[in-house]
Amino acid sequence: MSRFYRWVKEPGPRIAGSRDLDHAKVQAPGVIEDPSGGFRLFYTGIGRGKPFAACQGVILSAFSEDGLNFSPDDGIRVAPDPDVDHGSLRLLAPTLTTTAAGSWRMYFESRGQAQTPTVIGSAISHDLLHWETEAGIRFAAAGGVGGPSFVSLPDGRGRLYCFESRFDQAGPAQGKRLSQSVISAVTSDGLCFEREPGYRLEDGYSQQEDIGITSADVVVPRSAAEPWVMLYSAWQDLPPGMQRPPHPSNDPDVIDDGGEDFATASIASDMAGYRSRIFTATSTDGLTWVRQGCVIEGRGYGQAGIDAVHAEDMSLIRLDDGGVRMYYAACDQSGNWCVASARTREL
Repeated sequence: MSRFYRWVKEPGPRIAGSRDLDHAKVQAPGVIEDPSGGFRLFYTGIGRGKPFAACQGVILSAFSEDGLNFSPDDGIRVAPDPDVDHGSLRLLAPTLTTTAAGSWRMYFESRGQAQTPTVIGSAISHDLLHWETEAGIRFAAAGGVGGPSFVSLPDGRGRLYCFESRFDQAGPAQGKRLSQSVISAVTSDGLCFEREPGYRLEDGYSQQEDIGITSADVVVPRSAAEPWVMLYSAWQDLPPGMQRPPHPSNDPDVIDDGGEDFATASIASDMAGYRSRIFTATSTDGLTWVRQGCVIEGRGYGQAGIDAVHAEDMSLIRLDDGGVRMYYAACDQSGNWCVASARTREL
């Protein structure tokens, strides 16, 4: 069990922007073992190679034999659809599972215009490269949900962990966000989800988590002797006295006319004084969680390191040696985003 509590960062990025599809921003990874061997990493990319002018992010992929050295796959895996209100602009944070039919299903955060709450959508594939978006919404809540992570449960069901946003009466576009906490929902068929009562983790626990949890991924125990282990990322607000800039996702003018470069505006907001870190929690049942502290953080503004300012939106995978590798979105002091990794080591 001790291996879950000591995380060691691995040198260098796993994925960095390298082409028109992702040169501006790389974030929100989701990893799965490839049946042919090796690993396939899915992630959100933003770049000049948009499928349509207003697009704010597509899901891409890369392949690796060893889990460390990745080569991008050609093309887009899943893209937003301008004709779908809840998924017209941006798809991010892919999480994957196999289906009873022998195919793969991807769940992702789906974004439309600023006034439309985010939802969880899905897509299906038979080869991990060619994906067909499934109609409808897999999971939703009044203020919006996102940052999904899917795990298979010992009883044959699946559980989706994600954040839920709550806003005041003005709503997502112009309102004040009151909280962004972790909830969960279960499914028997992979398509219809039922929310489980309560919160798995609520935000605002400490100053380092004071403006919301963005993602949570879970390692399901293999035996009763192991705990459930959650890794989650949370954002810290601006230092006192600093002005909070609007994020372009919440600005209807940016979304409606597409005139401002979304990635540039997004990164400017990221670098306005906010910080994000990755924390861990444990559980005996996957529902009630006890925080254990911060496990991944950078050195801060003006300091070295690919995750100096931000570390968030992680995806976990078990390794053959019994350890776990975490892929996470990282941002350095200059606003460059990439996918980094860390793995567990025995104490």
